[in-house]
Amino acid sequence: MARVLIVGAGLTGSLCAALLSRETGRPLHLAVWDQARECGGRMSTARSPHSPQCTADLGAQYITCTPHYAAKHQSFYDELLGHGILKPLTAPIEGMVVKEGDLNFVAPEGISSVVKHYLRESGAEVHFSHCVTQINKRNDKWEVSKETGSPEWFDVVVLTMPVPQILQLQGDIMNLISECQRQQLESVSYSSRYALGLFYEAGTKIDVPWAGQYITSNPCIRFVSIDNKKRNIESSEIGPSIVVHTTVPFGLAHLEHSMEEVQELIMQQLEHILPGLPKPAATQCQKWTYSQVTSAAANSTGQMTLHLKPLLVCGGDGFTHSNFDGCITSALCVLQALKNYI
Repeated sequence: MARVLIVGAGLTGSLCAALLSRETGRPLHLAVWDQARECGGRMSTARSPHSPQCTADLGAQYITCTPHYAAKHQSFYDELLGHGILKPLTAPIEGMVVKEGDLNFVAPEGISSVVKHYLRESGAEVHFSHCVTQINKRNDKWEVSKETGSPEWFDVVVLTMPVPQILQLQGDIMNLISECQRQQLESVSYSSRYALGLFYEAGTKIDVPWAGQYITSNPCIRFVSIDNKKRNIESSEIGPSIVVHTTVPFGLAHLEHSMEEVQELIMQQLEHILPGLPKPAATQCQKWTYSQVTSAAANSTGQMTLHLKPLLVCGGDGFTHSNFDGCITSALCVLQALKNYI
């Protein structure tokens, strides 16, 4: 039985696992490792420590489907809508750019529920707090080392983490990448920003006429969402939550600052936008060093095969573009590379 490791439990990694499980004709031992403590990647949903039902999407806020992808990826949208994982976004988002034919969707259970669905479908063995440090070639297998525990051996490795993290890996992998591939990988760039989640006790009122708002006049804040309202969830038993996304220039300028300092600055600016906000019961600040791809790998076709035997493949939005459909495109390209090999 071939042992396949997918590194990264974000959208591309989880979808790769589900597609591989569904579409390969032979049994596989499928493992997914992620350095975080839970799945989602940049589609992560945070929970209040006081009330797990009070959640906030700290990464992707909603999914926009263009007419082109509505046709091309219809089966993926139909599946998620059919399971109730996605539903149409009907709450008002001020300042949203709406193009003709675009459809917007939210995840009632939080955006990470999309990733969780694919991981469940895959039947993969999923491990968190598994930070890969080295990949070495041992005859016809890959020896994969992580920060803690013994190395493990795999026949196939798929890397779906942000490209700069691929370039930081140690071991034989660095000698196996061609100079051309290295240049392509080094050409990938990302924006950076912070997200702040504010969690409130049940019964707290956040009295604004919108569920989300794009901010154009603030040097710190780019987007604010009343997250439960965005998903049309109004409950007297679950407190509301607010998500604040910073501007990219603010993110870059404060990348090395402490979380406490950044959170204080965001809260000061939020007071100008939503004066008199009640004190939250809990907060969570998230630094997105690799937020959205600003420049994808040159001449990329959705994946990059770094080595053929044994197979080592890279995928993710660094090889397409930073949205839901970009990750689907990459996962399908990775699947094709793996099907040809397996």
